[in-house]
Amino acid sequence: MRLLHTMLRVGDMDRSIAFYTEVLGMTLLRRKDYPDGQFTLAFVGYGNEAENSVIELTYNWGVDSYELGTGYGHIALEVEDVYKACVDIRARGGKITREPGPMKHGTSILAFVEDPDGYKIELLSPKRND
Repeated sequence: MRLLHTMLRVGDMDRSIAFYTEVLGMTLLRRKDYPDGQFTLAFVGYGNEAENSVIELTYNWGVDSYELGTGYGHIALEVEDVYKACVDIRARGGKITREPGPMKHGTSILAFVEDPDGYKIELLSPKRND
């Protein structure tokens, strides 16, 4: 077994694709409209779906926002340098909601960014064997 994708419902497909591709540097892998079901799916990620887990963006036609609820936590992305990633993300229009720095009760360096629909994305430095 392997993890295939995580699905997020989005209020504006083009805005969300722009965020994940232009701000976070993912690639749009595929996009398809389903007129009979009145929804559009787009898959984004850092590599092909055969070898990588990806994010499925789902736009239900006519729905421009969702309640995020209290059960959703975040998606985590490993980045080589959290501090530089935040500078780059901010320069590309991304919203940093937790500035980079050490974890409150640990040593991991992390930060949080928010996508256009309010979903939290954690940026983590690679684990080091120090």
